[in-house]
Amino acid sequence: MATDELAQKLQRRLLLEESSPEPAPGGEEAAAGWVSGPAGQEEEGRSSMLASADSELGAKLSRRQDINEGMAQPRQAKVFNPYTEFKEFSRRQIKDMEQMFRLYDSGKDGYIDLMELKLMMEKLGAPQTHLGLKNMIKEVDEDFDGKLSFREFLLIFHKAAAGELEEDSGLMTLAKLSEIDVSTEGVKGAKNFFEAKVQALSSASKFEAEIKAEQDERKREEEEKKHRRAAFRELKSAFSQ
Repeated sequence: MATDELAQKLQRRLLLEESSPEPAPGGEEAAAGWVSGPAGQEEEGRSSMLASADSELGAKLSRRQDINEGMAQPRQAKVFNPYTEFKEFSRRQIKDMEQMFRLYDSGKDGYIDLMELKLMMEKLGAPQTHLGLKNMIKEVDEDFDGKLSFREFLLIFHKAAAGELEEDSGLMTLAKLSEIDVSTEGVKGAKNFFEAKVQALSSASKFEAEIKAEQDERKREEEEKKHRRAAFRELKSAFSQ
């Protein structure tokens, strides 16, 4: 992929060089590039583009060579694990948040953009202005791409739990109206999750208990399916006699 990108840049540079006009007659000043007026400005722009392309291409080639020679490590994308990063939430809560995120990610690109957030707030019964929506995204937009990733979506609930959101803010409204059951996570048994601060939890034992509960739930569902299939076979056999 990197090789294709470099090849494209080299091809673009060659096209730029081929499109450059021949030095106009008119003495050494014209040949040296001392051309006044629009033609001179155009030539100067091409030179600037070529210099920029050379610099960028040189940096990429140098880094690729360093990687090949073992002098540098390839950049690796950081793997996001919501269960280890947001330990204040249970697996069930995170799954509920993920389900809500996917529901409003209508583009299925892993992000909630401005228009999708607009639709979400309207569905929750709390429509926001265009500026209000932009401010909501801005408050948790860590990579400044103007949209919400799943991690940034979880940050909304994290900040709400930590008391870091204004009570009348759009994000606090979203968190309150989300209908995600987070009431068991408060400090000293507080009934309202948003009145509590985030507290330290024994995440290891809790994590294992939740996994076991999910496994038991799946076993129970499988047993129910077996019973239903057996009952259906008996009924079918009775009708066939």
